[in-house]
Amino acid sequence: MFLRMIRGALWRQKSKMLMIAFTVALGTSLATAMLNIMLDVGDKVNRELKTYGANISVIPKSASLLDELYNVHESADAFLKEQDLGRIKTIFWAFNIVNFAPYLSVEARAGAGGEPVKVTGSWFKHHLELPTREEFDTGMREMKNWWRVEGQWLDDGDERQVMAGSALAERLNLKVGDEVQLSGSAASGTFRIKGIFESGSEEDEVFFATLKAAQDLGGLAGEVDSVEVSALTTPDNELSRRAARNPKSLSIKEMETWYCTAYVSSICYQIEEALPGAVARPIRQVAEAEGAILNKTQLLMLLITLLSILGSALGISNIVTAAVMERAPEIGLMKALGARPLAVTLLVLSEILLTACAGALAGYFAGILFAEVIGTSVFGAAIDIKTMVIPLVAVLVLVMTLLGSLPSIRLLLRLNPAEVLHGGR
Repeated sequence: MFLRMIRGALWRQKSKMLMIAFTVALGTSLATAMLNIMLDVGDKVNRELKTYGANISVIPKSASLLDELYNVHESADAFLKEQDLGRIKTIFWAFNIVNFAPYLSVEARAGAGGEPVKVTGSWFKHHLELPTREEFDTGMREMKNWWRVEGQWLDDGDERQVMAGSALAERLNLKVGDEVQLSGSAASGTFRIKGIFESGSEEDEVFFATLKAAQDLGGLAGEVDSVEVSALTTPDNELSRRAARNPKSLSIKEMETWYCTAYVSSICYQIEEALPGAVARPIRQVAEAEGAILNKTQLLMLLITLLSILGSALGISNIVTAAVMERAPEIGLMKALGARPLAVTLLVLSEILLTACAGALAGYFAGILFAEVIGTSVFGAAIDIKTMVIPLVAVLVLVMTLLGSLPSIRLLLRLNPAEVLHGGR
């Protein structure tokens, strides 16, 4: 009998039930999309931010000590070994290292007038064979892809070509295709200007050459003085900040949690373990900005989810209240015949919940499609669908439906059979 009554009520009010299902589907689709994106957005946002530079700087330990003690940023014998750099991709969080580039800066003189200039060597697009027998392409072209370049980027084989910063090129009156004589402490040679770049920083006063060319000019074969690393990281919290100050202050359990989480401080710690004589430091402005942007993005998506659920609940409330008012004579008759308020309430709630389930099912699959569209258009990659979203959405649909039903249930409980059946007389 109960099921027959539900089936009959659903059929008689099919237009309103379709509106309820549609309202639930809208809220569910938005909640599903936002939750899937929120749970998957970390790596996507990090990868987008990686195009704007490194978030970890690696320097020799002796240079770090001089910097801390005397605020001296360079040391004549503070270098890292180029042959050791592949070890960066062997740490626990190796897959989170998306790019890195070594640098070696040497003093030189340019042209017949002997104008003092700085020449910085680096990898531009370098192919590495790692100690793990894997292969990895890295270099500064991907890390500095916001530079405005007139001409072309260097390749690692362009040992007799350089790129000139825009300010330096203007000062020396250089154009793409010109040749310039560069004399270092150990060698000299004529280099062709392959490109002129504008970075918007002090790098605009520098010549960039291949790492081999800079090593030859300075007589520093196999040496580098710094490495910039781009890594996918988790936003800092209280544990990571304590660990950054002193990892030895952590308990064994805290140490395991910190080490096995992709905090920027734990990745720096692991790089120091892998590279002998190196100190890895987070570039705080970049690392903190990444964490702040990620947190704000996730908070925005959470707020959109909650607002969509609240809006759907208000829509359900209006539709169900109107339906209960239309059915007032029917409900009054059931009460007059002895139906208890709980039984009538369960009948109405069952109708609404069944309709909500149908709408939620359609909304879930629509939300997955919506998430994929957002992922492809915004991040250029598909969103990984999280199974944990299913119970979260189910709870949200239940809360949304119950919240939307509360005003109508209150009206139903206050309904007086005598007033309804006799027109209030």
